[in-house]
Amino acid sequence: MLEKLQQTINYIHSVIDFEPEIGVILGTGLGGLVDEIQIKTVIPYEDIPHFPVSTVHGHQGRLIFGELSGRKLVAMQGRFHYYEGYSPEELTFPVRVMKLLGVQLLIVSNASGGLNADFAVGDLMFITDHINLMPNPLIGKNDERLGTRFPDMSVAYDKTILKKALGVADTLKIKVHQGVYAAVSGPTFETPAEYYYIRTIGADAVGMSTVPEVIVARHMKLPVFAVSVISDLGVKGKITEISHEEVVDAAATAQPRMTKIIKALLAEDIIQ
Repeated sequence: MLEKLQQTINYIHSVIDFEPEIGVILGTGLGGLVDEIQIKTVIPYEDIPHFPVSTVHGHQGRLIFGELSGRKLVAMQGRFHYYEGYSPEELTFPVRVMKLLGVQLLIVSNASGGLNADFAVGDLMFITDHINLMPNPLIGKNDERLGTRFPDMSVAYDKTILKKALGVADTLKIKVHQGVYAAVSGPTFETPAEYYYIRTIGADAVGMSTVPEVIVARHMKLPVFAVSVISDLGVKGKITEISHEEVVDAAATAQPRMTKIIKALLAEDIIQ
């Protein structure tokens, strides 16, 4: 894998001489944060060696280099999913690229189903921990140059960054929740019994992404902050038929609040 990573890095460096401090992965319906970035360069995924290509509506499929709140960043406008047919190694490949480009913090967003009865559609949830119900992206031969064979996951989501984000949200008077995110393979939305099961084992929200990316980030000792937009509800008595289009629309309504938080968070002293 390291050879493929180096080929990807070499290509990106041939396009732009830029060392990002922050990496951002924008989930379903949340790509509008890019409008706030002072863009230096845009590279379509299909132009990047060994990069997967987004196949899902709401994922633009572009790597954005630029500045936001005085920080140099690289943003994925669109991510990859296991249900698209990519292997866990393939869908997390861009996280390794970001780390090798110089990124010191990864910010991840997603749209998810709310399992906590206190949640409403459009709410924001800062992820404090996760439950992985997908194949682990580290299965297979391990390259010690990228990370240890058995990475610790006791603090998957950086507590210092989380505390700063909570302070930012409070200052902005934006209501946020904290909770545990469960990752499933998809692409089917959950049955009522599955919602109940996932809630019972300790999750506050469920989705089809994020956790593989976080595992790989932590494998490479990259700190993570993650936020979910609650796009539908998996709470008994509130479960309704849902479509991907409705998920995209719900995420879009929450996007301005998420954007305000991320912009303000980047202005904080968040890099060690």
